[in-house]
Amino acid sequence: MVKNSFISVISQEEKEENRGSVEFQIFSFTHRIRRLISHLQLHKKDYLSQRGLRKILGKRQRLLSYLSKKNRIGYKELINRFDIRESKTR
Repeated sequence: MVKNSFISVISQEEKEENRGSVEFQIFSFTHRIRRLISHLQLHKKDYLSQRGLRKILGKRQRLLSYLSKKNRIGYKELINRFDIRESKTR
């Protein structure tokens, strides 16, 4: 299953200790985003799922901007590990 291989990126003890950490939340949102994208490729007119995807993308973007301000090195590692595009700064 895709979820199990994706979760193995984060070690077990780290996952159990830090479920509320910013990194784990970004990981969780990234997994949900990838699932929704694959769903929307099959169901192009599912507008409620599109709305949910936009909401999750916004939450993840806010968490990423928070992480980039607090821990720039951790932010860069997370971007590279999960293959996320870096946000454009204004």
